[in-house]
This record gives sequence, structure tokens and C-alpha cells, in this order.
Amino acid sequence: MKSVIALLCLASVALAAPQSTNLSPDHHAKTIRDERVDHGDGNFNYVFAVDNGIETEVAGSPGAEGAVTMRGYYILPLETGGSARVEFVADTQGFQPSSDIFPTPHPLPEHVHELLRIAEEFERQGSQIRRTRTRIN
Repeated sequence: MKSVIALLCLASVALAAPQSTNLSPDHHAKTIRDERVDHGDGNFNYVFAVDNGIETEVAGSPGAEGAVTMRGYYILPLETGGSARVEFVADTQGFQPSSDIFPTPHPLPEHVHELLRIAEEFERQGSQIRRTRTRIN
């Protein structure tokens, strides 16, 4: 009985493993492009690509107060086929990615736009809004 249970456990582990991959299990991704340039003054760029569809290209330059500003993109293969491209900027405002694969928020209802307009008008008039949402003059 114990051997049957052990055999069933092994079978369930084998079935739980990913069944379909684009590459064989013994395949090691190979670098197909690796270009790096460091200008020595804080400016740099690199391009990196692997035969499994992963790719990135980044350019960087010195920013404010010793920070580095980077712009670039990366491409990742999707499980459903095809690939996803993510472009980004990384600077003093943080990492700012953009891509068609990211979900987008629903548009705000019209009444919210009206409330924001009213709040901006109050600010222009010098009013402050307390956290309790009551108006003070």
C-alpha cells in the first residue's frame, strides 16, 4: 500500500510540472547579442538578446544629484505565444514603464471630473480642504 501511495505521489508531481515549453528542458539559452558601451562620463548603453526571445536595450546618462536617467525597453516572450514589449524611463520620478500589455484604468465618470474642477477652483480662490472634507476660508 505504501508503495502505491508513493507511486501516486510521484505521478502527481510529474503531472504538475509544466507540460509545454518552447525549448527542450536541456536547452540553455544562448546569448545572440551583447553590446556594451561605457563612455566613462556616466553615459552608457547596452543591448542584450537571447535566443529564447528575451531582449533589452538601455541608454543611460547622468541625472540630477548623482542620479542616473535611463531609457530603454525589454521584450519578453509570452506563454500564449508572441512577445510583450515594455518601454521605460527611470529617473528621479522612479521607474515609469509603458506597454500595451498593461491594464488601463476605466475612464472616470463625468461627475468625478466635475468634482475635481470644483476642488481646483477652491484652491485657486485660496480655500483649503480639510481631511474631513469641510471647506475652510
